[in-house]
Amino acid sequence: MLFDQSFIPAKSRQRWTMPLAIAIQLAAIAAFEVISVIFVVPELPAPRSLASQAILIAPLSAPPPPPPPAAARLPRPKMVAKKFDPTKLISPVRVPKQVAIVNEAAPVLPEAPEIAGVAGGVPGGVPGGVPGGVPGGIVGGALGGIGSVAPPPPPQIAAAPPKPAAPSRIRVGGNVEAGMLLREVPPEYPRLARQGRIHGTVQLKAIIGADGTVKELTFISGHPLLVAAAEEAVKQWIYKPTLLNGVPVEVETEIDVHFVPS
Repeated sequence: MLFDQSFIPAKSRQRWTMPLAIAIQLAAIAAFEVISVIFVVPELPAPRSLASQAILIAPLSAPPPPPPPAAARLPRPKMVAKKFDPTKLISPVRVPKQVAIVNEAAPVLPEAPEIAGVAGGVPGGVPGGVPGGVPGGIVGGALGGIGSVAPPPPPQIAAAPPKPAAPSRIRVGGNVEAGMLLREVPPEYPRLARQGRIHGTVQLKAIIGADGTVKELTFISGHPLLVAAAEEAVKQWIYKPTLLNGVPVEVETEIDVHFVPS
């Protein structure tokens, strides 16, 4: 409407409308930028002097010294092995003025020091002794009066452990010992036991001596009326001596005495 009321002709308005609008917008933007720079941007700090800048800069450290030069390696001398041939003679480098003759067959012994003897000997010495000996010394002593050393004692041989003592009494079964019986006396049947028709077996524990005789009797089982008669008969029995390694020993065994009514 604004351009319609203007005095510019219609054709002229169409030609300058677009460029004029662009120019107005660019001018507005430029004015805005200038105003923002002047009134909005803060004032920049003033540049510092060279003296103040020098204070802030840290001092530089001294550069490290250069490394020491490497030690020069000396060339190693080459060792040349010399071959020795025993079949060939090698001429000496120089001729010695004196040549010593060495006799390898006879060994060189050190010279013994001269010992001053005593004219007429020493009282208490041994005839034909060594000069320089000690009066009253030992025959065959060493030079200088050193007595003979006593020989070491003979080594002690460990004694064999003692053999265990053979037992003086062994235990034998009743049936085995019954075969060793030499003399058997039959028991006398008691009158009361016969009248009461009492019979059976009396068992006794017996100790038979080394000579074969009965030493001790101990009752084990049986009827009381038959015990006395059984013990009286067994005390008279005689056995063959029992040998252990050829030595007679005592025997512990059981004896059965049987009572049968007639």
